[in-house]
Amino acid sequence: MKIIDIHSKITTDDLFILLQQKLNQQFQQQRKVNLSFNIEHRRSFIEINQPNLYEEYLFRIEVKGTKLYVTRAADYIDDVNALTIESILNGLFEQLAGDKGMNLILEG
Repeated sequence: MKIIDIHSKITTDDLFILLQQKLNQQFQQQRKVNLSFNIEHRRSFIEINQPNLYEEYLFRIEVKGTKLYVTRAADYIDDVNALTIESILNGLFEQLAGDKGMNLILEG
């Protein structure tokens, strides 16, 4: 799990909308493939998955105030799609943080 403090309060709904608007588009541009991922808003978290390729979610993100708790599926750590998504997520988190910046609190 990785915990990131973006120093700005955000809701799960706000993050969900941002991911829906940008994640697949940026993924397709970076990888040059016609592949999309499901971005699912579950009660207190968001899951990113692609059931045609992966048995479980690739990422689960929980929002708690200014902190994002990002869990990556252990089975897909070295997967090129997962690595690309993680890179895009980091960029989107930086956008959310804006001028306030962000801090990595925990990575493990």
